[in-house]
Amino acid sequence: MAKTYRQHLVRRVGNVVISRAVSLGIAPSHYVLLSIRGRRSGAERTIPIRLMLHDGQEWFVAPYGVRDWVRNARAAGTAVVRRGRRSRQVRLVEVSAAVAAPVLAAYVRKEPVTRPFFDARVGDPVSAFEAEADRHPVFQVENVQVSGGSGA
Repeated sequence: MAKTYRQHLVRRVGNVVISRAVSLGIAPSHYVLLSIRGRRSGAERTIPIRLMLHDGQEWFVAPYGVRDWVRNARAAGTAVVRRGRRSRQVRLVEVSAAVAAPVLAAYVRKEPVTRPFFDARVGDPVSAFEAEADRHPVFQVENVQVSGGSGA
């Protein structure tokens, strides 16, 4: 049985530390800050998160289940990804279980700290991760084209 995520002081402090490191550009390169408008408040909410690269695509995985950032992503559909001084507008597209499964399998291999929150284990068939997809939503990250200034 997979563990249930609990926010506690150590996690809060860890999030503050990793967020600061990402904002300075000194955290591991696969971590970014994800900023999404709150679905109720409209205020920007920011979390540190792994930007997963798999099969030439970028993904966000919800390793701890459907948390507020997932609900906000579903409502907003767009977000800002930041690392150091660089930021970009992205579209977040939640994918089907069949598409999510191989991403989840790769995520569990790369992020050992989140493994206890999954029933499927490293080395399990992709179908085991497909069964996890409803509990661990996966979003494909697509760059939003920003229109340039006027041409002369």
